[in-house]
Amino acid sequence: MFKLSVLATSGRGPATLALLGVAALGLAGCGGGKERPRADLAASQVTTIGVNAYLWRASLDALSFMPLLSSDSSGGVIITDWYANPQNPGERLKVTVSILDRDLRADALRVAASRQVSQGGVWVDAPVQAATVQKLEEIILTRARDLRRGAIEG
Repeated sequence: MFKLSVLATSGRGPATLALLGVAALGLAGCGGGKERPRADLAASQVTTIGVNAYLWRASLDALSFMPLLSSDSSGGVIITDWYANPQNPGERLKVTVSILDRDLRADALRVAASRQVSQGGVWVDAPVQAATVQKLEEIILTRARDLRRGAIEG
């Protein structure tokens, strides 16, 4: 503002002073002490690992009770080893989660499951109910949305 007052006393015309005043007001809004806007941590495309971070974290959380055989965060694939529920040791399940996109969307997630049952001491492939896979996808998506919501509020 010091320069503006010096120019005002140096004999400049009123139009020039008005233009300088408008310019000074415009520049005054450019961060003079204002807080910088924070990055949107909850954007749908949060990805420092190659895939959507919320889907990745939610998938790991949902499968945390199963032993992991392989996980590739850049390719977005999680493969569990066989898991047998202690209440039903004659049945085991293996899950593969694929994250297909960097966006947090339902169609960016694919879950596949394999099931085996024990027959005479030999593991035999058995069909997996579609509802089982759908339920797991639903759990992962809900958890991912909760993580995103937590990032917005946090």
